Amino acid sequence: MLPWKRVLRPLAALLLTAAAALVPATTAHAADARPSTGWNDYTCKPSAAHPRPVVLVHGTFGNSVDNWLGLAPYLTNRGYCVFSLDYGQLPGVPLFHGLGPVEKSAEQLSAHVDKVLAATGAAKADIVGHSQGGMMPRYYLKFLGGAGKVNALVGIAPSNHGTTLSGLTHLLPYFPGAEDLLNEHTPALADQIAGSDVLTELNEGGDTVPGVRYTVLATRYDEVVTPYRGQYLSGPGVRNVLLQDLCPLDLSEHLAIGLFDRIAFHEVANALDPAHAAPTTCASVLG
Repeated sequence: MLPWKRVLRPLAALLLTAAAALVPATTAHAADARPSTGWNDYTCKPSAAHPRPVVLVHGTFGNSVDNWLGLAPYLTNRGYCVFSLDYGQLPGVPLFHGLGPVEKSAEQLSAHVDKVLAATGAAKADIVGHSQGGMMPRYYLKFLGGAGKVNALVGIAPSNHGTTLSGLTHLLPYFPGAEDLLNEHTPALADQIAGSDVLTELNEGGDTVPGVRYTVLATRYDEVVTPYRGQYLSGPGVRNVLLQDLCPLDLSEHLAIGLFDRIAFHEVANALDPAHAAPTTCASVLG
C-alpha cells in the first residue's frame, strides 16, 4: 500500500483542479484593470429607474474583472451603476482570488458595499454573485449587518449548502491531513465543502434574513457545485430558478452560467427589477 502522503498529494491536486473550473476562461487581467464602459465608475449616480447600485462578487479563483466581462456590460448598458471587488486574496497569489476564509472575505465585501453606498448616495445596494460569490454575501447579510444595506441578493450557481464535487469530497476522511491541507493553503475551498463549519454556522436557523430578496439561478449541468439542488435556498422572499425550466436548450455548466449565458443574465435583470420583469425564454439570448 502506498504511504498516505503519496496518495494525499494527487487527491488534493484533484480537488484543486475541480475547484479551478471556477477560473474564468478568459485571459487574466491585472486586479487594478478597469474597463472603460461605466463599470466601476464611482461618479455614477443611480437613476430613478434603477435606484440601487449593483455590486458584483466573483467566484473562487476569479477576480473583479474576468468574472464579469459579460454581465457587467450587460447591466451597465441597461442603465445600472455597476461595481465589482477583489476579495479573498492570498499572499503571493496574484490575479486569482476568492481563496481566503469566507468570514474574512465577507468583511471585505462589507467595506466595499459601504464604499459604493457612500459614493452613489444610495441607501441600499443589490448584490449579484457567482459561485462562492453568491454564497459568501449571505455571511455578510447574516452576521455583519449587511441586511440593512442590501435589497436583493442574486446567486448564480451559488455554493449555498456546499459541494461534494460529484462525491469526491466524501473521500477526504480516508486521507489523514487532507482537510488540514485545504484549510491551510486554500481556506475558501475547505469552507465550501458540504458540511463545513462555516456552512453549518451560516445555514443554522434558516437560510435567509428578513428584508432581503433572494434569487438563485442554477443549471442542472453544474459540475462544480454539486448536487445542484444544494444551491437552492429556503425561506421567505426566495425564488429558486433552474435555467432549463426556462429554456430546455440551455446547456450552460458552472462557468458558462456566470460568464456569458444571456438567459441567466436576463433572469438577473428580472431579479434586480421584478416590477418590470419580462418572461425569460430561449429567445432571451438575443436580448
